[in-house]
Amino acid sequence: MQLTEKHRVYWQKNLRITSILLMIWFIVTFVVGFYARELDFNFFGWPFSFWMGAQGSLVVYCLIIWFYASYMNKLDEEAGVNEEEEE
Repeated sequence: MQLTEKHRVYWQKNLRITSILLMIWFIVTFVVGFYARELDFNFFGWPFSFWMGAQGSLVVYCLIIWFYASYMNKLDEEAGVNEEEEE
């Protein structure tokens, strides 16, 4: 099957947003954990590193999922590959 230019643009945008969101995930998961001792300031009354481990990273993960789903729905509509509900 030969890909059209529309398909190429779709996949380029998909790969770009996936790589950006994976970088955010990596930073939240590993970089913040690695520098936890240096991140010694209070955030909502708790040490920032503790808050990120207990609450913050989960909030960021949910935001990543929400953003990806909404972005891909818009991209699917632009490309004409969205799943339309049948009645």
